[in-house]
Amino acid sequence: MKMIRNTLYVTMEGAWVHKDGEAITIHKDHSKVAQFPIHQIGEIVCFGYGIGVSPSLTEYCASNGVTITYVDGRGKFLARMQGPVHGNVLLRRSQYRISDNPEQSLAIAKCCVAAKIQNQRNVLLRHLRNHNDCSGEAEIKQSIAVMEECVGNIKRVVDAGELRGVEGNAADNYFKVFNHLILNKDPDFQFTSRNRRPPMDRINAMLSYAYSILALDIRSALECVGLDPYVGFLHVDRPGRPSLALDIMEEFRAPIADRLVLSLINLKKVSSKNFKVLPNGEVEMEAETRKILLSAWQKRKQEEIIHPLLEESMPTGLIYTEQARLLAKHVRGEIEYYPAFLWR
Repeated sequence: MKMIRNTLYVTMEGAWVHKDGEAITIHKDHSKVAQFPIHQIGEIVCFGYGIGVSPSLTEYCASNGVTITYVDGRGKFLARMQGPVHGNVLLRRSQYRISDNPEQSLAIAKCCVAAKIQNQRNVLLRHLRNHNDCSGEAEIKQSIAVMEECVGNIKRVVDAGELRGVEGNAADNYFKVFNHLILNKDPDFQFTSRNRRPPMDRINAMLSYAYSILALDIRSALECVGLDPYVGFLHVDRPGRPSLALDIMEEFRAPIADRLVLSLINLKKVSSKNFKVLPNGEVEMEAETRKILLSAWQKRKQEEIIHPLLEESMPTGLIYTEQARLLAKHVRGEIEYYPAFLWR
């Protein structure tokens, strides 16, 4: 039976996280606020500043393959602590050779982008099925048609630059109708366009945060199977940039992150009041909103899903590892192409 260990998200700034016997305990202002069985934790993510992790817990994590990641309050990656790197060096060498080969890299990148567009399209199609005579039905159908055309155009793409152009066109059409997917009529939950660094409205703040968490999960999955998350095939290599994690993340943005954010807003699980608008117009989530999003994210990872290729039921959080394994098989030459995740 496959098991998925939980990710412990620590969002309380100034907290002290330490090992207490067979448990991880969190203290704030000399008072215990939470405790978790240590064997159930696979990763610790510290959001915000001033969060301390004890030497004994750090030593335990390094020895047991538990990573400790530090992220600022907006979800931007700061640092990561992990023990010895495991994995087959031959796999990583094959990965580096493919990354240096434009033709082979493009073939993998095409699979990722095609799956991303198809999954975005499926989100729109499901919305139409679930909401008859919905707002913006004609516009949504038009965007779906353009995105279907984009998927067809991928076959004729000859370089990475052209592929990014196709991806951008599909993304523009997807987000052009994204506001029609929002059923919550709170005027503060209005989406006009995708913006980031910094996000300028509440929905973009939640999307950016969800994408940051997704990138952390994908990076961990790639490391688990021995791939280097920093050497990708679509995203350009930059120091400190997990390019491969960003590549694989593309196919999961719409079915995992976007749908979670839409669900929280439409079901009114989050309040538009629990956001902070800065003088420059930037919008940040307050602690209560971050807590709700992270709790929903953790719950979603435990939900069962049928892997479309393996036709096997598994927790959603294990899908990332299965995709990493399939990519590793392709890199080793065991399968002809990378079968990206297609959400049904």
